[in-house]
Amino acid sequence: MVVRESSPQIVTFGESMALFMPEEHKSIERAATLEQSFGGAESNVAIGLARLGSSVGWFGALGDDPFGKLIMKTLRGEGVDISRVRFNGDAPTGMMFREHVAGRLAVHYFRKGSAASRMKPEDLDEDYIRGAKLLHVTGITCALSEDCRRTVRRAVDIAKEAGVLVSFDPNLRLKLWSIEEARETLLPLAADADYFLPGWDELKLLYDTDEYAEIKERLNALKGVSIVKGMGDATIVLDKGVETAIPFYPAEQVVDTVGAGDGFCAGFLAGIMKGLAPIESVRLASINGSLVVQMRGDWEALPEWEVVEQRMSAKAWVER
Repeated sequence: MVVRESSPQIVTFGESMALFMPEEHKSIERAATLEQSFGGAESNVAIGLARLGSSVGWFGALGDDPFGKLIMKTLRGEGVDISRVRFNGDAPTGMMFREHVAGRLAVHYFRKGSAASRMKPEDLDEDYIRGAKLLHVTGITCALSEDCRRTVRRAVDIAKEAGVLVSFDPNLRLKLWSIEEARETLLPLAADADYFLPGWDELKLLYDTDEYAEIKERLNALKGVSIVKGMGDATIVLDKGVETAIPFYPAEQVVDTVGAGDGFCAGFLAGIMKGLAPIESVRLASINGSLVVQMRGDWEALPEWEVVEQRMSAKAWVER
């Protein structure tokens, strides 16, 4: 078997969409201008990993349009390997519009028939996955289409066959599919993951219970390490039956919570790749997530390694 040496340590893939937002605290209906960016769980994580010094690649299908080219160029500029990105001339890059209405976040998606939703297992570069140390996937990609579902499943199978670690964030999105469909696909992926990173609210839906003891029993039956986010003011690590609660790292201010979960995930995986144990990786992840919420944007606020390292070692910030 030929394994390409060009594979980065971490490989992830999925949907990335053009993003448009009005000025802060304005609705789209009343905004004269919209700010342009992009977002996607996996591409956000990839940028976060690159900023933390990890070797990472992202791939997916983008429309052969200005939005797809913007996403590709920005990811490349952030140090993410995009050598396996595919452009589709027959389908567009998906779009999303985000606004705050009556104090609540509202997101409007235009992703049906997008290039990303047409990904198929045969589009995968199997050697690229085999050459990595870790594959990261999310449930969002699975929810886009049956072909996408099969693509994620095949990617995980390739990784497992090659001894590549698998990280899985369910990222449950019930606007895309029913909870019954989600359970059928996501629970088997959780069972195959070396690192399972669900939120507490997601677990209650996936396991159809509010009882922590029951959910904990289900998680302890999994082969991998479970990282449960949002259990009160802590993250719970379940590793080989041992439970550890790690308090959230405090944020000085909260400006925008979008992207916090992706920042947490990037921090955790960066820690694992740096040789840290899961508990220490969660501490790093918590710092990373706390820094993300203090600025606006999906990925723009993701910090560099030097900033996170200062917080980890409690070094003083030198302003001048």
